[in-house]
Amino acid sequence: MLVEATAKDVHKEPANHSVNHGDLLRQSKITMAQYRCFQRITESQHKTKTTAEPMCNMTWDGWLCWDETKAGVKEQNCPDYYDDFDTHVMAQKVCTETGEWARHPESNRTWTNYTNCKQATMTHFYLVMIGHGLSLLSLLISLGIFFHFKSLSCQRITLHKNLFLSFMLNSIATVIVLTTLAKQGHKYADSISCTLMEFIHMYLMSCNYFWMLCEGIYLHTLIVVAVFAEEQHLLWYYLLGWGFPIMPAVIYSIARNFYYSDKCNINTSLLYIIHGPICAALVVNLFFLLNIVRVLITKLRVTHQAESSLYMRAVRATLILIPLLGIQFVLLPYKPDGHSEIYHYIMNILMHYQGLLVSTIFCFFNGEVQSILRRYWNQQRMQFAGTFANADIFRSASYVASSLTEVHRCYSIESHTEHMNGKSYSDIFRSDSPFVSYEDNTIKQQ
Repeated sequence: MLVEATAKDVHKEPANHSVNHGDLLRQSKITMAQYRCFQRITESQHKTKTTAEPMCNMTWDGWLCWDETKAGVKEQNCPDYYDDFDTHVMAQKVCTETGEWARHPESNRTWTNYTNCKQATMTHFYLVMIGHGLSLLSLLISLGIFFHFKSLSCQRITLHKNLFLSFMLNSIATVIVLTTLAKQGHKYADSISCTLMEFIHMYLMSCNYFWMLCEGIYLHTLIVVAVFAEEQHLLWYYLLGWGFPIMPAVIYSIARNFYYSDKCNINTSLLYIIHGPICAALVVNLFFLLNIVRVLITKLRVTHQAESSLYMRAVRATLILIPLLGIQFVLLPYKPDGHSEIYHYIMNILMHYQGLLVSTIFCFFNGEVQSILRRYWNQQRMQFAGTFANADIFRSASYVASSLTEVHRCYSIESHTEHMNGKSYSDIFRSDSPFVSYEDNTIKQQ
């Protein structure tokens, strides 16, 4: 990022008819920094120079105030105007040998290099992209396993499929939003398409957690209410998992357009319209699962049934996911002031690697799935080995047959010399030939 300005330039924010609280606060901080810098510039003009060496004058570049300096590279910490700026990194400005601030080769205006300020943001961006890429890959493999092996078809696996699908769609929506925003910047953030994608993103994010709630309700109904009954009506689960999240997403979008006109900027208190139902779903799910654990422990103590142990393993997987998928909503209000690398790394991993986490726990670590894959692998390996064995037998038989054919062909060719030692080739294979008699005797002896 290159910021071009001179001491005479007044910093201007991008034209935006609707400015939110964050923009106003940022503009206020920049204006105050600019005012202090111009005061210092005015004071420095009344001072006499103590050296004849060429010096670059004090200047304001639009974001930072740069002191009078000798030729060389001047550095200072990046400003904190934007969340994606790392204040621990240095911005650079070059003073030339002639006592002038370096100019940009294209615009021929003085410029400051703020590229390093966003380096950490780019690292986080790639981390997010890798997370969603791995999530999509693992979810696709998991869905392929569930759809390919018919022996895995049951209502619980059907719920897993819908849960995986919601995470897949959420990852796709997130990748589209982030990549488009990175390419188009403010143009995309102020567009209707960004508002639409934000609505879809909020809806799909809610679907993730409500399908997790469906998993908890299903297990609770199966184990506590229905006493190990197998069949349930899945229509209500579809309505809860895909239907209910539309309501908070629509309410959020309407409130967003009513109270804010900055379209796609999501850093507002209205996010609690989305996060509130999600947190409620997590709390209810946690209650269900704890109650299930209580019932299963009671049954295991009394009956020691193997079936209870199987259900306990299924519950354990869901119970592990609840705190893992919900902890970011606990950490969100405790965001430290300023720029915290550790906090951002933790939040990125918790929020953008969820699909990988879900597919790993519900599919790859599933004993049922592992058993079926192991059996399938053994079958394929045996079939592959059998194919090679049959191929070797076929090649051996073909070799013997071709050898006999070749011998017969060689001995049946009539050449210009018809007789060999007084006998023709045809005489050699007569029944009274000593060659044939010898072969027959050899075979009989064997």
